[in-house]
Amino acid sequence: MFSTFQRLKERSGHKKPERFEYLKKLVEEYSAITTSLDMKRQLIANLANFAYDPINYEFLRELSVLNIFLDLLADDDYLLTRFAISGLCNLALDPENKQYILLSGGVAAVSRFLSSNDEETVLSAITTLMFLITPQSKTELTSSEIVQCMLTFSLSQNQRLANLAKLFLEDYCTVNQTEDVKNSVNYIPLPNT
Repeated sequence: MFSTFQRLKERSGHKKPERFEYLKKLVEEYSAITTSLDMKRQLIANLANFAYDPINYEFLRELSVLNIFLDLLADDDYLLTRFAISGLCNLALDPENKQYILLSGGVAAVSRFLSSNDEETVLSAITTLMFLITPQSKTELTSSEIVQCMLTFSLSQNQRLANLAKLFLEDYCTVNQTEDVKNSVNYIPLPNT
């Protein structure tokens, strides 16, 4: 499934002008919309889907789509934020995108969605945080607040949520970190969440 960026370029042929122009039109159309929430949702969902393909990373950076996604994390519409965080999740594996998200306050912006009522948004938030882990960001990403959320999610009856939280705790947190949070006065596990 995964390939080198050079191999992806070879396989995609000479599609840059077509693909770039199409993405540019999506961004321009999004920027021009002032009233239609449904159209905004559709365009952001399309951009998030295009963010899944590594061949588009460079184009999406050039078109400032990362900024669009980051800005939308402050929006009140849950679908726009769901699509934006999904787009960031798709882009965060790329080292250049990861660095940009981190430098733009992405950890704080993404981690606030750990308390979302929308399951898909929470799953994307956890996954995005996992993708943003670097030696420099690990301290911020394994803060006691985030570890507490993961401990709570790990007890969830929702297996997708519980498994992802357990993976986060096992792969990115030390035993001491989780024990310190469990032993803190602020930790209250929420059974049957």
